[in-house]
Amino acid sequence: MRAKPSRPPGAGSGAASHGAPDHEDRVEIAPPDLEPWRAGNTGIPYCYSFDSGRPGPHAMINALTHGNELSGAIAVDRLLREGVRPAKGRLSLGFANIAAFRRFNPQAPRRSRFVHQDFNRVWAPAMLETATRSTELDRAREMRPLIDTVDMLLDLHSMQMPDAPLILAGPLAKGRVLAEAIGTPALVVLDAGHEEGIRLRDYGGFGDPASPKAAALLEAGQHWSAGSVDVALATCRAFLDALGLVPAAQPPRPPQRVLEVTRVLTIRSDSFRFVRDFDGLESIPEAGTIIAYDGDDPVATPYDDCVLVMPSRRLVRGQTAVRLARDVP
Repeated sequence: MRAKPSRPPGAGSGAASHGAPDHEDRVEIAPPDLEPWRAGNTGIPYCYSFDSGRPGPHAMINALTHGNELSGAIAVDRLLREGVRPAKGRLSLGFANIAAFRRFNPQAPRRSRFVHQDFNRVWAPAMLETATRSTELDRAREMRPLIDTVDMLLDLHSMQMPDAPLILAGPLAKGRVLAEAIGTPALVVLDAGHEEGIRLRDYGGFGDPASPKAAALLEAGQHWSAGSVDVALATCRAFLDALGLVPAAQPPRPPQRVLEVTRVLTIRSDSFRFVRDFDGLESIPEAGTIIAYDGDDPVATPYDDCVLVMPSRRLVRGQTAVRLARDVP
């Protein structure tokens, strides 16, 4: 019998930290049937890899970093059903947090983001190499041998709010280069991650400026909107085309807007609140404008024309409330 995972220090349950009342959520899409992909072909369940036999990068598209973010799973399921194969290099397709995905309930869709801890905060090597057990750590360790061989990664996510789709390209120049090569969505955000832990996008060589490896994180739109599926699939195809693995005609793209995150606002108290509802991408004209209170402490914009990126509805101590950003010329 499999040992019951020990609960990592400070970990919350998947249900406890998801903020907004469930009745506010409308689910327009259905979770795909992933049982046909259970076996995989890599020795890792739900992970596939296809080698062209020709020189080229090893690219991976990963879905279900969070178990309730369905659009990426639908996109990867579609690619597998289409029998997509690389013309050069190697292509891997994976579904990450299957255990959380299996708990998805459209009547309470926020409660299956993770089981024991956020899969997208466990990618510090020191954490992966401890004896601590959780559903997410076990799965990350299972996938790690495959991830370690990947040169270019596209990690598929979606968002709490109905914001414009975007790519989180990270703080390194190579992340921006990859995002611009993909060409879609039209918004690229240069960010440095979270205090809570290391994301998959920043793991190993992806986060090393001396490594040629690079990764991009797609936020395809609101979690359960039909449009998020279209964005995820279009971005997958653009990613494969940009790398030359699966060339395809791409529609004309508008110029991308690039935002640089200068501060990730981490919640310090148990009573964080915004002064009003923010949907995301609001530009606050004047420096010093109070946008929130963290306990009794006001939170003000640090410069004119400060853009609020992805304000959270999960206002929990230690998690990210919002990213403060400015336009990059």
